[in-house]
Amino acid sequence: MPLYSSEQLASIADKIKSVKFGMLTTSDDTRTLTSRPLTQQQVDGEGRIWFFVSDEAAYTRDLLNNPQVNVSFVDTGDSLYVSVCGHAELLKDRAKAEELWSPLMKAWFPGGLDDPKLSLIKVTIQSAEYWDSSASKMTQFFEMAKAAITGETPKDLGEHGRIDL
Repeated sequence: MPLYSSEQLASIADKIKSVKFGMLTTSDDTRTLTSRPLTQQQVDGEGRIWFFVSDEAAYTRDLLNNPQVNVSFVDTGDSLYVSVCGHAELLKDRAKAEELWSPLMKAWFPGGLDDPKLSLIKVTIQSAEYWDSSASKMTQFFEMAKAAITGETPKDLGEHGRIDL
């Protein structure tokens, strides 16, 4: 049974579902952080984010010893920023791959679902922090200009929250 509420998960899933690319940050054995863009395939009802990957990518080996990852999602057009911390696993799951597969994936996996390199990364969300501005660009600009003149911090630029799942 999940330790988090379905409302919390739905809130995070709703924020990131239309942001197709996430920057997955991993750490290697020397604790060096590296990031790369991956296409988000799904945020499921159990608080997991799914990505297709090649099991030959160097960073996939890092997950064995350092499964803690961060995935950052940004939609500058909507002033949405989400940072997800979680536990990553590299999987060979044919059923899940079939569920998520699209013909576009053949560009990376020419052998299709039978491609020997085809793997999935499952990131189980542990916590998330977000900044979501519902204010229009004009309102944001006005508030920042006013703050620059008055020396006061801008107000009402949006919502910030943290969710521990």
